[in-house]
Amino acid sequence: MKLSARNILEGTVSAVETGTVTTHVKIDIGGATVTASITNEAATDLDLKVGDKASAIIKSSDVLVGKD
Repeated sequence: MKLSARNILEGTVSAVETGTVTTHVKIDIGGATVTASITNEAATDLDLKVGDKASAIIKSSDVLVGKD
């Protein structure tokens, strides 16, 4: 996956909390945790599970989640 964003924090999914509309994804990046709020549809498409390798991709004020 190639992205224009330069702030890519690689880590491991430590929690996936699904709500009514959004899912909170917590990514451990070496002792610190980044939390992203994404749509339930995006979480389903990414098939995110605790223990998956994932990246927090930060662009401006947004945090996106990517998974290879």
